[in-house]
Amino acid sequence: MEQTATQHGHETVAQVEKREEMAGRLMVALDVPDVEQASLLIDKLEGIPCYMKVGMQLFYAAGPGFIRELKARGYSVFLDVKMHDIPNTVRGGAESLTLLGVDMFNVHAAGGTAMMAAALEGAAKAVSLHPSLHIPLIIAVTQLTSTSQEMMNREIGISGTVTDTVVRYARLAAEAGLHGVVASPQEAAVIAAACGPDFRTVTPGIRPAGASLDDQSRVMTPGQAIRQGSHFLVVGRPITAAADPRQAALTIIEEMSQA
Repeated sequence: MEQTATQHGHETVAQVEKREEMAGRLMVALDVPDVEQASLLIDKLEGIPCYMKVGMQLFYAAGPGFIRELKARGYSVFLDVKMHDIPNTVRGGAESLTLLGVDMFNVHAAGGTAMMAAALEGAAKAVSLHPSLHIPLIIAVTQLTSTSQEMMNREIGISGTVTDTVVRYARLAAEAGLHGVVASPQEAAVIAAACGPDFRTVTPGIRPAGASLDDQSRVMTPGQAIRQGSHFLVVGRPITAAADPRQAALTIIEEMSQA
C-alpha cells in the first residue's frame, strides 16, 4: 500500500506491516444508492486493503451479485443488514449470508440470546453444507451511535446510561456465542473489560478532528478509537464525501498507525 503524502524517508518492515494491519481494520461505508456510485468510489480506493461495508441502501439496490463482485476483487465484506426477527427467520438469513461469502454481518442484540445464537447456527449450517466456506464474524448491534441517552431513556424506553445498556447487550452477545458487537468507540474499553480483549468491537461514529458530526452523537477520532481498543473502525462520509476519498482514507490509516 502506498505511503501518504505526509510520510518521508525509509520505513521499517514493522511500520509497513502496521499500516497494512490498520488498513484491514478500516471499514469504508459504501453508503451510496447504486452500483455505479459504489464502483466509482471503489475504483478511487483501489489497492487499499480495507474492508468494504455494504449497508441496507446499497444491498437492497445492488443485491447479492454486488457482494460477489467485491469478493472477486479481493475485499473483505461487512454486510450491515442488522437482522432483528424471530430466531428461525434470523437462522435462515444467516445461512444465506454465509453462503454469499461475506466476512462479517450483524444482528440486533435487542432480539435476545436465542435469536443471536440462531444466527450462529445458521452460519454453521451453511459451512457444514459447503466446507470451503468459513463462518463470518457475527456481531450484535448494541445502541446506534445516533442514540443519545435522552433518546434512549425517553423514546426507546430503556432506563440507565447508554454505557450500561451497551455492556449488558455485549455480555448477552458473548453469552450467545457471537464474536463481538457494534458500539461507539466510547464504549470499546468497557466492553473489553466485560467480555475480554478478543471480543471484537466494531465502531462507527469515527470523525477525524474538525470533521462534521453529521447525525452522530457519540464520536471519536480514528487515533482515539484505536487507543480505546476498537478492533474495526467504520468510516463513511469523511471518506466517501471527501474531495479526495483516497487521500482521506490514507490519512485515516496513517492516524490509526500512529495511535
